[in-house]
Amino acid sequence: MSDNFYRAFEDRYRGSRELIKSRLTAYQAFYGPLAARYPGATVLDLGCGRGEWLELLGEQGFKPFGVDLDDGMLAACRERGLHVELTDALSALRATPDASVAMVSAFHLVEHIPFEMVQDLIREARRVLLPGGLLVMETPNPENLVVGASSFYMDPSHLRPIPPPLLEFVVGFAGFARQKVLRLQEAAQLHEGKPIGLIDVLDGVSPDYAVVGQSNAPDEVLAPFAAPFAASYGISLADLALRFEHQDSVRRAELHQALGQLGDRVGRREQADIEALDILHKGLARIAEGVEDNRRRHDEAAPTLHSVPHLQARLVEQAQLAEQTHAAVQEKFDALAHRIGAAEERAAQHQRRVEELLDSTSWRVTAPLRIVTGYAYRLRNAVRDGRIGPGIKRRVTPPLLSLMRALLRRPRAKRTALAVLRRFPGLHARLYGVLRRGNNPPPPPPAPFPPSTSVLDLTPRAQRIYQELKQAIDSRKN
Repeated sequence: MSDNFYRAFEDRYRGSRELIKSRLTAYQAFYGPLAARYPGATVLDLGCGRGEWLELLGEQGFKPFGVDLDDGMLAACRERGLHVELTDALSALRATPDASVAMVSAFHLVEHIPFEMVQDLIREARRVLLPGGLLVMETPNPENLVVGASSFYMDPSHLRPIPPPLLEFVVGFAGFARQKVLRLQEAAQLHEGKPIGLIDVLDGVSPDYAVVGQSNAPDEVLAPFAAPFAASYGISLADLALRFEHQDSVRRAELHQALGQLGDRVGRREQADIEALDILHKGLARIAEGVEDNRRRHDEAAPTLHSVPHLQARLVEQAQLAEQTHAAVQEKFDALAHRIGAAEERAAQHQRRVEELLDSTSWRVTAPLRIVTGYAYRLRNAVRDGRIGPGIKRRVTPPLLSLMRALLRRPRAKRTALAVLRRFPGLHARLYGVLRRGNNPPPPPPAPFPPSTSVLDLTPRAQRIYQELKQAIDSRKN
């Protein structure tokens, strides 16, 4: 890069010096014991950039030396009095004597060079490190889907992302005593156990990672580094995907439970409404009978009423009162029918909400993830419960029985098979047991259920009640 382009690019997109130095303290568990083992030792930083790492290591008592191919970046180092040189990483390593530096670091360098040069860099780093010395390589993490598909290519000098398992394997293959993947710079709130969304699965994985390798040394030299090499760092894509799937499963279970409770309430309300309708129907029938009886009595007493005006007025008043009572009961019946319609509308709204959820984009987008995770859970549970072996046995037994029965129907093949099996008594016994179990007759079918009671078997009163209930339910459905 020319005209200080890369320095301006990093100033805008990478962050301030203070931010970068605060992120680099994530390696304190590694460089702390190294500074205690080799105080004042030389450390070589490849692609040192603006020099934040050199500055931090100088504060820890090391003697840092950095190299870079961008003179604009080196100018930022020289402004702070840091020891740097304009040269490439491999040349600097090849010019370094064997076992002469405590640490070799390369922050966001390996994604800029061909893979063969990455292998050469790792081999040369192992050569120049002191016993127990560290190799630190940090690079963008393609497990973060947004990084791997988009932000990685914001830097025009990037070649291709390197997956964490590949870089870790190359370090181990080069002969380092041990190596560790550190996932870095993820959002702190993802560690708080709060609910996550689909965007967190896509963009929440640690955006950077590092592979830390340690050269071989006696046990007393390696012992202080055991804890940092055994710890876990950052968040992987599998972690977030499983959290999202578990969260989604809990939400779906809660939704199904709520729908079940709603269905129970609606069912109980419908049953109560049906019973209330039956009571109203019976009340209306009794009132109608009373009104009709009053009218009949009025007609019978009409000749007498002409002669007794006050008695006629009283009967008319009773008839009007009966009609008013009938109207009031009819009004209550209409209100109850309205409540039933409102309950049915609420149930339909809940049903539409469930259908909208199942048709949503997030539900369809996460379908492959749910399927893959479901298969993984079922396989894990099958292995844990010991169902793999019995499952294989169930699938192998029928064809094995068919083969054995075919051999038994051919005398010559049967003699040959028995001659071979006599040499393997254990196998002979197992196959005989399989054949004996396969020839056992199946258990008898269960006894049929007794026939249900017919409506014709009911008493006349029960038949009349059944018909009234049936007509009430049919009228409500229509």
